[in-house]
Amino acid sequence: MFLTYDEVYEWIHSHVKFGIKPGLERMEWMLDKLGAPERELKAIHVGGTNGKGSTVTYLRSILNDASYQVGTFTSPAVVHFNERISVNGIPITDEEMIETASALYSITREMENTKVGAPTEFEIITAMAIYYFAKIRPVDIAILEVGLGGRFDSTNVIDPLLSIITNVGLDHTQILGDTIEKIAYEKAGIIKKETPVFTSVQSPIALNVIKEEAFKKKAPIFQLGEDFLISDYESVDNGEQFTLQFNQQTYKNLTTALIGEHQTKNAAGAVASLLHLHSKHIIDITLENIKNGLQFAYWPGRFEKLQEHPDIIIDGAHNPEGLEAFSEAINARYPDKKIHLVFAALDDKDINEMLNILSKTSAKIYLTQFDHPRASKVENIKENVNQNVMIYDNWQELLTSLVQTISKTDILAITGSLYFISQVKPFIVKVT
Repeated sequence: MFLTYDEVYEWIHSHVKFGIKPGLERMEWMLDKLGAPERELKAIHVGGTNGKGSTVTYLRSILNDASYQVGTFTSPAVVHFNERISVNGIPITDEEMIETASALYSITREMENTKVGAPTEFEIITAMAIYYFAKIRPVDIAILEVGLGGRFDSTNVIDPLLSIITNVGLDHTQILGDTIEKIAYEKAGIIKKETPVFTSVQSPIALNVIKEEAFKKKAPIFQLGEDFLISDYESVDNGEQFTLQFNQQTYKNLTTALIGEHQTKNAAGAVASLLHLHSKHIIDITLENIKNGLQFAYWPGRFEKLQEHPDIIIDGAHNPEGLEAFSEAINARYPDKKIHLVFAALDDKDINEMLNILSKTSAKIYLTQFDHPRASKVENIKENVNQNVMIYDNWQELLTSLVQTISKTDILAITGSLYFISQVKPFIVKVT
């Protein structure tokens, strides 16, 4: 059906025009036509406002260390589109993209003339991932990250081994609702009947909603701070160190490769969930697998250091909760350094609220724009921002200037939308 990767890429992105259409009927229609590949997967479902990608990475890294073949479906891409569908951290090849997309093409064309209508871009990519993990590159375990919300997200067609809800914060309020309670209700939609759910949610309001949904579904719930505990936290040179207590066992000196105290919560949820599967004889992992998996986990765009002298750090902190964690990490890691902070966001974000959070770093803040249909533009920023920040319309010129002029002992941190970070990373690598 498709002859080149470029044809596949253009076909997928031609569905952007269909926007975001909550609901599972289109996914169910496609998967039924594909022979229900979702039923062949042993899967873990990961939802939440922040920490999903890091949690997926910890899960995959630990399972890989135990010699499992692991498929991951994540979004958005940071370097290359293919990385959204990966096995053992290695993105789907261009040739496999062609094969997978070709299996879907005629089905999507048929859909356009039915009452369910054409699929969205994300629905196509999700269906491709499920088909790929089941039929083309069969895996031992597939880990699927929720794209938006949970209840009506296209990934919510799977029947997972367990679900993980990392946290709940105010994001995508125009779609998910304008209160923590409403958003928690959507996130809790991934909880399945009698299927365990692990959560690091801290908000009492959100936690009550999740517990209520778990009770309705008779789903065992494991909560950070109650069923699995973090202690002895310490920031160390190569990451974050902590002790985990779960199932009356203590696991000391676990060290994450990813930076920030919040990463201990993501890691704890990942480890506890895998220990649960181990206790049920679904997987077989050792303490060494856990330690190695955490220590060598790598997730691009999450407090990632691109170079030293000066240190250049990128972090996809795209909402208030993410920026709070980012600010805390910057302050903890570089308390006495001069920090230059470049920030860009999508236009559905409250820029002033996010800048208020970033101001806690005492950094010199530069606000900019980037090439994306939903990116916040400089002309709007100038009218609405009331903080004392510097505004630039060309982020490439801004970063080039900063790289060339700041001191070797300074810190250049770039944060905001993951779509922005995906453009910044290859650019920084090229100019440094």
